[in-house]
Amino acid sequence: MRAARLIRMALLVQSSPGLTAGALARELDVSRRTVIRDAQALQEAGVPIRAERGRAGGYHLAPGHRTRLTTLHPTEAETLYLSGLPTALRDLGLSDAADTARLKLSATLLPSLRAAAESSVRRFHLDAPAWFREPSTPGLLPALARAVWSDRTVEITYARRPGRDDTVTRLLQPYGLVLKAGVWYVVGRVPEGPGGAWRTYRVDRVTALSPTGDEPFVRDPDFELTEYWRANAEAFARTLLRTAATLRLTERGLARLPAVADPAGVAEALASASGPDADGRVTVELPVESEEVAFAQLSALGADMEVLAPEGLRERFRAHARDLAALYGVTGQR
Repeated sequence: MRAARLIRMALLVQSSPGLTAGALARELDVSRRTVIRDAQALQEAGVPIRAERGRAGGYHLAPGHRTRLTTLHPTEAETLYLSGLPTALRDLGLSDAADTARLKLSATLLPSLRAAAESSVRRFHLDAPAWFREPSTPGLLPALARAVWSDRTVEITYARRPGRDDTVTRLLQPYGLVLKAGVWYVVGRVPEGPGGAWRTYRVDRVTALSPTGDEPFVRDPDFELTEYWRANAEAFARTLLRTAATLRLTERGLARLPAVADPAGVAEALASASGPDADGRVTVELPVESEEVAFAQLSALGADMEVLAPEGLRERFRAHARDLAALYGVTGQR
């Protein structure tokens, strides 16, 4: 356990010279005192690591010293190629660069470790998109990715609702891209207003993009994309649910609701569920993106679900029922 931590500490200092004891403690999930002891242990083992004081201080390795990749454990080599997402790299226009990087990295490994790394590719594959969805690459994704890499402010036009004339134009400092269940999102700061505001946008709804200015924006050093996404993904999903539907569900319909509706909305619906009525049905308030989306999702529940409101959605189901009855030659009522 400690040996692995010492190796990781040496690699961190090599890749990011000047890390402070506090920064290393956070990365390694240990105390500052443990970092100091580990640095002493590395020095005793012959790793030329030193702590420097002052504004440009922190931990550094001696000039010219490099940690050799040939010290990889076979298990580490096996996981080396599992970190890539072929589909994501292709979408970003980076697949050729990634292939070249893997070739260069393989050439530095011992033959036994090279075989271990390459064997993982034959055994594991990550398929990010969800089932029954045809993956498509947003046309502006590569340009947006270039803006993320170069810290360039862009002006984007964003469609709040697909298929409608409901767009906004924003200046955006794009901090990062996230691939969630086959859908790309951009996270960034809208600099307009005091302090700016953090926003998340679906990339496939960005209809226009143009760089602004010649100088890169200054990134917030405290921003961590992984932590931001973890903390805000649920809240962002909730912002997409702009209206609500009142539903009356059978026990089976309630059990199937999570399979057809958005998870963020389902959680609220289940929390609002009433007790069973005389027919054994429960009433819930389900947040939905729009009546169109709700109709497409809830149609799968069939007779296990009755829409009580809004009236526009209820009328959609009436019309749908009449069309089905006409198609199948059904007469009379149940």
